[in-house]
Amino acid sequence: MAGGGIFFIPHPAATDAREAELRQGSAPGGQLESRWLGWASRGSRRAGAPCQKQPECRAALLATRSAVSVCTVPASNVYTVYSLLGKIPVNSTVLTLSPQPWRHSQCLVMWPPNSDTPQLRVNGIPQLLISSGILTSSDITEAHPNQNRLRPPEASPCGTCHPSFLKPSVYAGLLRCASRSRSLLLAKLTHSHMIRVGYRPGLFLSNNLLATYSRCGYMWHACLLFNRMLHRDVVTWNTLIAGYSSQGSTRLALGSFRDARRDAVTVDRFTYAAVLAACGGARDGRSGRAAHGLVVVSGLERTAFMTNSVIDMYAKCGMIDEVRLAFDRAEEHCRDEVSWNLLLSAYVRMGWPEVAANVLIWMHRSGVKLDAFALGGILKACSELEDSEDVRRMLHGCVVKVGLDLDVFVGSAMVDMYAKNGGLEEAIKVFDCISDQNVVIYNAMIAGFARLGNGPCPEIRMEAIRLYSNLLQRRIRPTKFTFKSVLEVCNLVNAVRCGRQIHAHVILSGFEGDEFIGNALINLYSNARLVNDSLRCFHRTLKQENFTWASMITAYVRNEHSDKTLDLFKELRYAGKEPDQFTMSSVMHACADLSVPIACEQIHCYAVKSGLDRFTLCGNSQIEMYRCTGDLNAAKKTFERIPCLDTFSWSQMILSCAVHGHEREALRLFKKMGDCGVMINDFAFLAVLVACSHQGLVDEGFRYYESMVSDYGFIPDVKHIACMVDLLGHVGKVADAEDFIIRSGLENNAVLWHALLHACRIHGDKDRGIKIGEKLMMLEPFAASSYVILYNLYMDAGKISLAMRTRGQMRERGMTKEAGISWVEFGGSSHHFVDGDNSCLQKDTTFTKLEELLVKVKQKTEHGGLDVWKLGFQSGKVSENSISKHGELLAVALGLSTLPNTAVVRVMKNQIMSWESHETLKLLSESENREIIIRDPSRFHHFSKGSCSCRDYW
Repeated sequence: MAGGGIFFIPHPAATDAREAELRQGSAPGGQLESRWLGWASRGSRRAGAPCQKQPECRAALLATRSAVSVCTVPASNVYTVYSLLGKIPVNSTVLTLSPQPWRHSQCLVMWPPNSDTPQLRVNGIPQLLISSGILTSSDITEAHPNQNRLRPPEASPCGTCHPSFLKPSVYAGLLRCASRSRSLLLAKLTHSHMIRVGYRPGLFLSNNLLATYSRCGYMWHACLLFNRMLHRDVVTWNTLIAGYSSQGSTRLALGSFRDARRDAVTVDRFTYAAVLAACGGARDGRSGRAAHGLVVVSGLERTAFMTNSVIDMYAKCGMIDEVRLAFDRAEEHCRDEVSWNLLLSAYVRMGWPEVAANVLIWMHRSGVKLDAFALGGILKACSELEDSEDVRRMLHGCVVKVGLDLDVFVGSAMVDMYAKNGGLEEAIKVFDCISDQNVVIYNAMIAGFARLGNGPCPEIRMEAIRLYSNLLQRRIRPTKFTFKSVLEVCNLVNAVRCGRQIHAHVILSGFEGDEFIGNALINLYSNARLVNDSLRCFHRTLKQENFTWASMITAYVRNEHSDKTLDLFKELRYAGKEPDQFTMSSVMHACADLSVPIACEQIHCYAVKSGLDRFTLCGNSQIEMYRCTGDLNAAKKTFERIPCLDTFSWSQMILSCAVHGHEREALRLFKKMGDCGVMINDFAFLAVLVACSHQGLVDEGFRYYESMVSDYGFIPDVKHIACMVDLLGHVGKVADAEDFIIRSGLENNAVLWHALLHACRIHGDKDRGIKIGEKLMMLEPFAASSYVILYNLYMDAGKISLAMRTRGQMRERGMTKEAGISWVEFGGSSHHFVDGDNSCLQKDTTFTKLEELLVKVKQKTEHGGLDVWKLGFQSGKVSENSISKHGELLAVALGLSTLPNTAVVRVMKNQIMSWESHETLKLLSESENREIIIRDPSRFHHFSKGSCSCRDYW
């Protein structure tokens, strides 16, 4: 019952019968009413006498005295009423109560809104307000038939001829309360009460009502009321213009200003201030300059109020010369502390810290007093600048000199200023000096730790979590900004366990539906590969903005759920949202991972249609998308259409040429990239090293590697070293590759040994390969691929017993070999073939087509002296069991039989091709005169006219 209650007061005709039922105790509401009476009597001065001071008790007393309480239910806010409207008896007045009377908690709701409402409803509203302690008897006036009546009253069953209405001062007080609390509900209730009792508000109340609607953000209601007003003055127009200005509707604000002047309204300084604010908010310098001219003509410029409005408008429009001119033209009495602060903030916002420092010195010499509000605003503006360390230190000195270094408001601004610009030590010192620490300064400090990013100091970022714990111990209530920052820190340090505990605090605090907190939770769980938890947080976010959708799509992409990414993108479009460049980039990453050409083309078409293809980020993702689907020509066209090429544009194009067998072109692009003055990063070096590795260019590869380390200062990571190992293995320098791994200091990295083991298999170095395979088993004891490779090496070396032992170890540890899958796309869907599975889709027609093709291949190989398919033929016929082990051949056969003759056959495979399949596809490309592209984990194979782009090294 501490949460308040709802009382239903029915038609008076039912009161007598209801009272008799209650007295007999047979009515369902009797026990509830007794409970309410006891609750209302608690705390009274004498037993059984309800307390007359609390509004809740007085309302309960009203209900019990009238014996009309139908039922009572808990209600924490007024929205509970709407969920119960369907259960309220007909012809009832509803009064909601809350234990917090200062939050417009006593509200009246009329239900149902029928025309045949008894007169008790109209008369009962003021009476209930009196009984609940909201009004007094002097606030209510009996309406006379000729006093502000819209129409004569109708007869009512209760015999009351004239309804009661409130005094204008009470209506004005209710509207002020609604305006301060931004309560559209209270404003509508007050307005509807005027209409129901037939009270016609004067100009003063109409302006108040218009201002209340405007401040609540409901300009449609304000405009409707404005159009129905019979009399208007300059306050009416000022209120409308200011409302449009606050909502960002500059065009409507300027239109209303023109209408006011057309109606010969004598505009004042508040009118011009609203117009200038609208121009500044929209950064419409042209209209702002015209409004400034009208201010000068009207003679209103010679006041500090108008000077500040003009300076603020020009500052928001970025017209710094006009800001200084307006400030210099102002007379001495037209400048105040606000004028100086606006001038200083304008220079800081424009990125001129030196000029801002001179203005600050000028202020001090002019005797302008620097208060906490002024310094806080200046510090906040300075926090947005990166290269302003001298200005920050000078501001800090001014704060200490004026004695505001211990002020919590100024201290919070200084902490935020230092934290945003990497001065974490200074921020901590300022934070420790503030004795009266509140949630604002805690938020600034925690946000500073969150801005450290992925630096090398996870221990320092953990201090943010300790600060959050300290905040709770001091019983300071965290805000949504606190939760957002501390969750970002948990994400950076991979503290999922702490993140879950903070998530529980978020739920208890009622902030789970906040879009910014929801976005932080999605990122936290997605980085921990907890996609289902991310999805739950996504669905629990009440307002799903574009960045919320982008975070969830990125979560799917990061965790390799590319198919779900496309489904979520469809949901985004069905929800009426327009994706931005970041969302489109993530969707393109998903298409690249799926390697489905038709999906890539559809996404590209949507990007062009929506205009997102002009962004460099989307262009870079398109290059990657077409690279992964094997369409190098489309990648080149995209590269040429990007209006502003950046480092990643060049790097993606270099890598695309490298993996598609155009290594020399990749090296030319890298040289052109340096000649164009584009900054070269470590990814660009990785792309050029891949090109050297595929081509076997040892000298060029080592020259680029040494340049990366010595000239550019990059530290090689595992990928760079793996490329160098593969480069040495490509030319058969297996021993040198092994020494390179040992010298790199990463001899315990399995990726490098896998690259070397691949080279040993290609060049037949079985002994070294077995030694590396045994090392891989120790490094990755639960990786099935290491056991499979070692098994094959033992079999090739004739060590059958060791091979069987390896298979037994694999079986004992419950590991199975990953199935080889090949897929080809046609007809809008993908068709998969699993190696060794004879029950594939369209098996009969596909196998028949492949059998015909292999017959041609067999004839060519026999005439050339090469028996490629000796294992595939038994008794002159093709063996199904042997062919089914090569799913990529079945996929190619299906593509050749279904795709047009001019179409390129693109097949994707999750494992490296066998030598038999590779040689067969070379012959198939020649016999069928078709281009065949196979993508396996190592590279792309372009088969054309009997040759492959890999030059038989893969």
